[in-house]
Amino acid sequence: MKRFARIAVLTVSVCTSLAGCVSAPTGPTIAIMPREGKPFEVFQQEDKQCREFADNAVKDTSNAALKEGATSAAIGAALGAAAGAVIQGGSSPNIGTGAGVGLLGGAAMGAMNSAGKQNQAQTQYNIAYQQCMYSKGNQVPSYAAPVSGPSYR
Repeated sequence: MKRFARIAVLTVSVCTSLAGCVSAPTGPTIAIMPREGKPFEVFQQEDKQCREFADNAVKDTSNAALKEGATSAAIGAALGAAAGAVIQGGSSPNIGTGAGVGLLGGAAMGAMNSAGKQNQAQTQYNIAYQQCMYSKGNQVPSYAAPVSGPSYR
């Protein structure tokens, strides 16, 4: 029983550390330039507004990545413990071994799923940021510069 308790503590520890690896995007990974003639102070204000807009656009995706990683690790450990019990007729050493193997597999799957969700969140963040900055008349890579907009001269 002590071994099972150690496996449970290990499962919680790995889930917690896995959850710590997942984070929301901290900023855009694309370069946006102010259009010609726009004061830099105005550009900085627009950048701040658009970062807040993009942060709000990805809140749910970042939270989902965190939950998915922790859930995958916990399910993997439970399935591993069950498999260890079934294979060796319920002896406690095999339950612990099965839980350990399941924990590692579950943690790996959770990390891969979380990384995919994190990449998806960064892409969504970048798109929301680009849309916001483009709507304010800034130069966005791959898009023609907006023709109309307020004059800053």
